[in-house]
Amino acid sequence: MKLRDNLRRLLVRVYARRVEGHLDHDQVPKHIGVIMDGNRRWAKAAGGTTVEGHQAGAEKIEEFLGWCAETDVEVVTLWLLSTDNFDRPQEELVPLLGIIEGVVTSLAADGRWRIHHVGTTDVLPDGMRRTLKEAEEATAGNEGILVNVAIGYGGRQEIVDAVRSVLQEASTRGATLDEAAETIDVELIGRHLYTGDQPDPDLVIRTSGEQRLSGFMLWQTAHSEYYFCEVFWPAFRKVDFLRALRDYAARHRRFGG
Repeated sequence: MKLRDNLRRLLVRVYARRVEGHLDHDQVPKHIGVIMDGNRRWAKAAGGTTVEGHQAGAEKIEEFLGWCAETDVEVVTLWLLSTDNFDRPQEELVPLLGIIEGVVTSLAADGRWRIHHVGTTDVLPDGMRRTLKEAEEATAGNEGILVNVAIGYGGRQEIVDAVRSVLQEASTRGATLDEAAETIDVELIGRHLYTGDQPDPDLVIRTSGEQRLSGFMLWQTAHSEYYFCEVFWPAFRKVDFLRALRDYAARHRRFGG
């Protein structure tokens, strides 16, 4: 059994190198969004606890970012916690918040990434807010990948917040409601999103076999390519990542045409 497992791992590494060798770096997505799904199901299949599943998923993140750095990706958005997740039982939510806070602290300490929070802070504990602020400030001068950590994030809420920001800005200028309404267009709302100064995602990867966005970056993904992978997030391998890039490069992007 051990020999067979070692042989399988060797074959996967050889295959991954082959796929990587055929990648056209000019066709690599510059912004990748990731819906990291399947932590709980991975843990259940492995006979572990939900908390162990979330911890294993957290440990996969830095490895994934390393793969992205090797392939010239510039922006990565990681969906770590949705607004809906706050409805989970406290015995799951509290450890999950601690794990996510640890992820943010670890990414900031790494020194390679620039951390940017996307989401509403209203639902977050004070400690999490401080951690996010400190991580953004500490990594602002880093030259590596811009890592958006989507925590307390919901796509509908993001659009609501963007429209509210547009109206508040107009009010500050002394504009009437009618005058503000006349200025609203796609570009203006886009500039007021959590990722307003960033390129939209070229590719969205979702693990665990689920084939839906669940509200992830609803506005920004209008022209994104999607890649749905059967593997649970903690088991996501470099070869799975390379397959996603190969699939992306093979598509003819028509931007809705």
